[in-house]
Amino acid sequence: MNTTTRTKTPSASAEAGRAADAPGVFPARLASRWLDGLIAERGLSRNTVAAYRQDLDALRDFLDELGTPLTGLDDENIALFVAWLRKRGDAARTLARRISSLRGFLAWCVDRGALPSNPAALIDTPKLPSLLPDVLTQQEITRLLNAPDATGKLGLRDRAMLELLYAAGMRVSELIELQPLDLDLQRGVVRIFGKGSKERLVPLHDAAVMRMAEYLRDVRPLFTPVENKVFLNRSGNGLSRQGVWKLVKRYALEAGIRKPISPHTFRHSFATHLLEGGADLRSVQILLGHADMSATELYTHVQSERLLHIHRQYHPRSRHPDDATAETPPLPGDGASSKETA
Repeated sequence: MNTTTRTKTPSASAEAGRAADAPGVFPARLASRWLDGLIAERGLSRNTVAAYRQDLDALRDFLDELGTPLTGLDDENIALFVAWLRKRGDAARTLARRISSLRGFLAWCVDRGALPSNPAALIDTPKLPSLLPDVLTQQEITRLLNAPDATGKLGLRDRAMLELLYAAGMRVSELIELQPLDLDLQRGVVRIFGKGSKERLVPLHDAAVMRMAEYLRDVRPLFTPVENKVFLNRSGNGLSRQGVWKLVKRYALEAGIRKPISPHTFRHSFATHLLEGGADLRSVQILLGHADMSATELYTHVQSERLLHIHRQYHPRSRHPDDATAETPPLPGDGASSKETA
């Protein structure tokens, strides 16, 4: 599938921050080149690269405190760095990412002759708990999609937006970058530019096509568009990530949904409901735009957890786990006979 980039991503070196590091302690220019390479060569998003930049900032702070140049890093210092991160309160997932970033950056430095070896090559990444995503039931989804007031332009916009989030399983970053030409409503598909500007086509069901056609034809022009984005705010500019988050949370409260929810909950629910309906894992992977099947396989665990809950709730032996001698009540039509049949 073709890869398309719409906007030029700012150079990471222009955003590297604190460029005037102490001489000989942390090579800021080398770090900036590595960050730029993540964008140019691997096509990573600005948000991902910004996270890696924070990881290098943490390494720089540690080296400044230790008074050791990058070339002075050894196995012991790497272990101290990990302990230093733990002491300052980095969460397990943040810690795992920082170690991964450190390992990648130092390997890159070795390849370019800036370091003789990678002292982080053999360090273990902390094991992370498997966090199952929050998923809405189909009844909750229906309540949420019906929450916006469809008598005004804002409610019609929000109803179309929520419908599209659930219909296509989009990330919020993909939603806010959507342009009108990305929607081919005659064919019933939406073109989505995902992580690394990878492009995918996702089919839309009839309800989503109807909502989007109504919004684009009758409602979007009322916002007096300034930006060429599908979903606009009152000023005619594209909705922001924060704006979408606030709307989703507001409508969830109005729909009486009290569980944790975010725009990504629509994506989790989209995948889970497809699998529950009989879709195969590979198809769901393609629709979600996952590069790795392991990311999609997480949703099979969601199914397993729900099936386990159902089994425990409704199986008669689950309701009486300690009563091994309890008689199982006869099924209707079994009669009163207890004789075994051959």
